[in-house]
Amino acid sequence: MKFSSRAERIEPFYVMEVAKAAQALARSVAGSADPMIFLNIGEPDFTAPPLVQEAADRAVRAGATQYTNALGLDALRERISGWYAQRFGVQVPARRIVITAGASAALQLACLALIESGDEILMPDPSYPCNRHFVSAAEGRAVLIPTTAEERFQLSAAKVEAAWGPKTRGVLLASPSNPTGTSIAADELRRIHDVVQARGGVTLVDEIYLGLSYAEGAAAGSFGQTALALDENVISINSFSKYFHMTGWRLGWMVVPEAMVPVVERLAQNLFICASTIAQHAALACFEPESIAEYERRRFEFKARRDFFIPALESLGLQVPVAPDGAFYAWADCTRAAERLGVEGSWDFAFALMQRAHLAITPGRDFGTADTARFVRFSTANSMPQLQEAVRRLRAVIG
Repeated sequence: MKFSSRAERIEPFYVMEVAKAAQALARSVAGSADPMIFLNIGEPDFTAPPLVQEAADRAVRAGATQYTNALGLDALRERISGWYAQRFGVQVPARRIVITAGASAALQLACLALIESGDEILMPDPSYPCNRHFVSAAEGRAVLIPTTAEERFQLSAAKVEAAWGPKTRGVLLASPSNPTGTSIAADELRRIHDVVQARGGVTLVDEIYLGLSYAEGAAAGSFGQTALALDENVISINSFSKYFHMTGWRLGWMVVPEAMVPVVERLAQNLFICASTIAQHAALACFEPESIAEYERRRFEFKARRDFFIPALESLGLQVPVAPDGAFYAWADCTRAAERLGVEGSWDFAFALMQRAHLAITPGRDFGTADTARFVRFSTANSMPQLQEAVRRLRAVIG
């Protein structure tokens, strides 16, 4: 059977390959004193709170399960608009909000609407691998630009300007980022957007971890702000998966310039019809005061986990060059720790920990090529007792 060159260009998602190996080992050690601890997948251990579950149940019982408009429920678009105003002080009209089948569908729609064959999209290295594959699937080419800890592993306006070429269409950023948990400073993001706008390009920003920002004090003015505050030409991708803890519900949204709405609607009608109707009705309850209070309690729990786990990693020689200001990841240099285990590189280090400590983490291989071979990603989307046990096991094998 002959497959398309498009399909052949998509690399394996190594995060999931590692996860499969970890699951297989987990079955064999399930009854042991040290069952597998999973710090590899970026999925909150929390699930949708009670009001959201109840809203889904009501929708099913009321028969509210048929297709919605391709743009999504008007009521949900209004709720999201209100959330931007309340949480970020930014006015985002509901008519510019498109409900999608997860952030993945939003990225696919954005890429298909904006990218011509051969167009190049500038992205930081490291970055989330699926984002560059959405570009590739739209016949574009993701151009990964190496970043440094001094740049918070994010692009700078200077690097965007230097890398811009005749085929460049725009930039795809993530703030906070997976795998680093770092955000782009607001003033730098503005400078990047100015460079892009001056060249007639597009600025896409993945903001799916925006709700899970921990910036406080002076940093709060730089991080934790939506890129939509810049102007209406920014395209923002968001999701109910991370802050709202609805991963398997497959629900997200995008905010686009008004002129782009009918284009995205036409694509969505043909590719998806609509996002899950039940999930949309359930998501209305995400914005109730009781639900927001629960999400905020959980956000502080994620922050407490970060504040415990990263110093513990560093005490074991797993240096985190930039403290994450959001999300639930630690991007750690494993060079010294790998030497202690007698292995080289993050791939072998991850599998050594899996075998010797029954601890699943993610090697840097997925996230780019610029120095990623010496980094691993830990996910702190797990309970504090599990994180404490993970540190104990790490100390036992590398301490």
